[in-house]
Amino acid sequence: MRHLVTGGSGFLGNLIAQHLVDRGEDVRILDIWEDPERPKAAEFILCDVLDRETVARAVKGINVVHHTAALVPITKAGDMFRKVNVEGTGIVAEEAARAGVESFIYMSSSAIYGITKSPVDAGVKPCPAEEYGQSKLDGELKAKKISDETGMPLISIRPRTIIDKGRLGIFQVLFDWIKNDVNVYTIGDGNNRIQFLHAQDLINCYLLLNDLKRPGMYNLGTDRYASLNENLGNLIKHAGSKSKVRHLPKELAKTSLLFLDKLKLSPLAPWHYLSYGEDFFFDVTKLKELGWQPKYSNDEMLSESYDSFTSNYQASMKGKAGSAHRKPLQEKVLALLKLVSRF
Repeated sequence: MRHLVTGGSGFLGNLIAQHLVDRGEDVRILDIWEDPERPKAAEFILCDVLDRETVARAVKGINVVHHTAALVPITKAGDMFRKVNVEGTGIVAEEAARAGVESFIYMSSSAIYGITKSPVDAGVKPCPAEEYGQSKLDGELKAKKISDETGMPLISIRPRTIIDKGRLGIFQVLFDWIKNDVNVYTIGDGNNRIQFLHAQDLINCYLLLNDLKRPGMYNLGTDRYASLNENLGNLIKHAGSKSKVRHLPKELAKTSLLFLDKLKLSPLAPWHYLSYGEDFFFDVTKLKELGWQPKYSNDEMLSESYDSFTSNYQASMKGKAGSAHRKPLQEKVLALLKLVSRF
């Protein structure tokens, strides 16, 4: 099988490409920058997903397209969210359908649901709360329209927050604070249940769906999660840290972070501060009935990622150019909270 991974130099795309190469598959990566640590057996094409002519060449002879190229929440990309996540998706899907690919796998996001009641199942109507989530929903709908019109099989994956070794962004802030015995904060009382997803579990699931030829929309997350208080407490215990979990009044914290965000003083994206004080978890029963079993619990993936971060601390804080999830986040106003939290 020949695979095209768009966004293959990013955190998730790189893992997918490596996994496919390890399986003996023929892999082509398309991205706007080349990761020097990409799988050497994979072909690389330097290309923006908005470049239709090059995208058309890239999909020729391809069996499966893995569309992971996107601007993520922490980029705070504004109008470019729509340009890349919607228009770019349309170009890739149209050219994939024209080339006759056997399967198109779209990496959507749980952000398309906005703030909703949990557990979330397939019957819950998406209602994005901010522009990133809206762009991912519109990109998904565009891919589905093309699939419906052309008959191209579409698998749309809506993952909860993805964690794995090397994932930085907001997790870099959390891990760094715990490593340095700084108190960590929840938005609200911390009793809300948040579900994460290990990247390897995600890859195993959607390759299973592809192998089973099961197109459709799928919500993914671990089946073992707890309250944010419990997960943070267990991580602090695992780390042997003196950090404590503190709580910020939910509405005051969200209003303050929104104001600071408008002043470009907060590193957190709207999706983070709007959702991380709420319950958010998927019902994955139907996926388990198909034979998928997530290997990692919230606690296990957080501990693994923390250990990876601390064992490569200097490199982690320096990060990797080009990928928003593989380089450190500038703390901005959080640096002041970090300083105060030491006392």
